[in-house]
Amino acid sequence: MLNDPRSHGLWEMTAPPAPETVAFSGAAEADVVIVGGGYTGFSTALHLAERGTKVVLLEGAEIGYGGSGRNVGLVNAGMWVLPDELPGVLGDLYGSRLLELLGNAPRLVFDLVEKHKIDCEINPAGTLHCAVGQSGLDELKQRAEQWARRGAPVRLLDAAETAKKVGTEAYAGSLLDMRAGTIQPLAYARGLARAAITAGAQVFTGSPVTGAERNGKRWTVKTPRGSVTADWVVVATNAYTVAPWNEVRAELVHLPYFNFATAPLSAEMQARILPERQGAWDTQEVLSSFRFDKRGRLVFGSVGALRGTGTGIHKAWARRALKKLFPDIGDVAFEAEWYGKIGMTSDNLPRFHRLAENVIGFSGYNGRGIAPGTVFGKTLAALVSGEIAEMDLPLPVTDPEAPSFRAVREGYYELGAQIAHFAGARF
Repeated sequence: MLNDPRSHGLWEMTAPPAPETVAFSGAAEADVVIVGGGYTGFSTALHLAERGTKVVLLEGAEIGYGGSGRNVGLVNAGMWVLPDELPGVLGDLYGSRLLELLGNAPRLVFDLVEKHKIDCEINPAGTLHCAVGQSGLDELKQRAEQWARRGAPVRLLDAAETAKKVGTEAYAGSLLDMRAGTIQPLAYARGLARAAITAGAQVFTGSPVTGAERNGKRWTVKTPRGSVTADWVVVATNAYTVAPWNEVRAELVHLPYFNFATAPLSAEMQARILPERQGAWDTQEVLSSFRFDKRGRLVFGSVGALRGTGTGIHKAWARRALKKLFPDIGDVAFEAEWYGKIGMTSDNLPRFHRLAENVIGFSGYNGRGIAPGTVFGKTLAALVSGEIAEMDLPLPVTDPEAPSFRAVREGYYELGAQIAHFAGARF
């Protein structure tokens, strides 16, 4: 996108075309204006338009341009925080609500794909969280026990079972979560956009928001070539937020994450690696992830940015790491490479903000944007429609709060990933 092959890589190469859109110009009236064309924005637009609400969505670049079109494509349940720890962070009420909502969030993704016939390589075969060493296994035991106590279809696998499902003996065990799965992330974003347009939402791309002002009880949102006046504004930009809501970006620490996609592997290797086609990631601090696309390409990623010295370091590491995991894989060729930014919060939990009267949004997905973004969009639609009140939300209303030394931490993550990958992969 925007003539940058490292922005969306394989996903742009293989996704069905986006619906035709144009840049916004002139003046328009709406009930709701949504800023941001990713999962949250289009889920909100779809669920509002299906209610008969007049919706205008403004995307500054292209559909799925931000994190929605760049990620690994794991449709995960829950968040990084252990289930038993959520009530301690959010309180019993919000902790229970968020666990239930996000625990079931992948189901909404799968249902929307089926309902709207979205062509996005959906595979609800589950995910494998792979344990590196005893400490990783101990962490997964806690997760398995806590989710199983809540009735979730999760199962802790031992090293032998994990080796059969992953195709390597590198891991001490794994957590199989059958609520989850994989998806072609950019294709899903484009499919949600098409569904929203079909339902009646107006969608404009190449239309960055340059300002917003209150006029009586309504908001006027400005773009370079026009303005939209609406009762509500939904800010759905997350890690890629720019003005006029810089406070959303300021709250998030950017964690870079890259992916390499191999050429299609041989039939033999495809049968040996992830034979049931779960998506996988590990418990290391500088984590790694891998999954197949439908054409047999192995998508392998980790923390880091493909720019400057990072490009060569991470690519060399990826080749070494793949051979350590799968010694028989041979010298693989990479057909695509790309990276994006994950918006991390101080406690690894999302936020709900009322940025001004009738200006609202969720943010801080911490690397789990697909299912949370989709279900939060549905939640925002219910809130705007008056079907629920703020007191019914899965998160409390909070003000954006910038973390200390944000820029330093972002630089540390990028440089630290290079150091870790230059030193070698540990499995």
